[in-house]
Amino acid sequence: MALKEIALRLPNRPGQIARVARLLAEQRINIAAISLDSTGARSSVRLIPDRPDRAVTILEDAGFTVDLHDTIVVELEDRAGSFLKVLDILAASKVNVESIAILVAREGSNSLVAIATDDVARSRRVLQEAGFASSRSERLVSNADVVARAPAIPSESVGMLL
Repeated sequence: MALKEIALRLPNRPGQIARVARLLAEQRINIAAISLDSTGARSSVRLIPDRPDRAVTILEDAGFTVDLHDTIVVELEDRAGSFLKVLDILAASKVNVESIAILVAREGSNSLVAIATDDVARSRRVLQEAGFASSRSERLVSNADVVARAPAIPSESVGMLL
């Protein structure tokens, strides 16, 4: 099962990301990964919540336009240059990377990385052929347990987990 990521756009004004966080925290949706990039009047936000379908409903009900998409989870050696190999494979296959989240979860000495691309099926195939992605890697982590695997954080924690 693919890890799901939410993308949304916000006005670039004080309090907007707090509004999103509050809406999700009030419904006990935990956020395991977040990125925010602001350019001009707009901000782009990407989230990996523990309950993505519920988070989408909450955000849409609040008037946000939300995109939910799959990511590919790859397992990488935790050393310089290992991620570059994945990026080179995707570039050679003419796949555009749209977002990246290095997950808190680890499997042994390897890191798990979630990658959103413009062609998930082709990305999964070329990364499987190169030995970076496997059904095993994608079974290692789900949206619900990305938060649960974070060390020293109570499982009942809600709101923003950064």
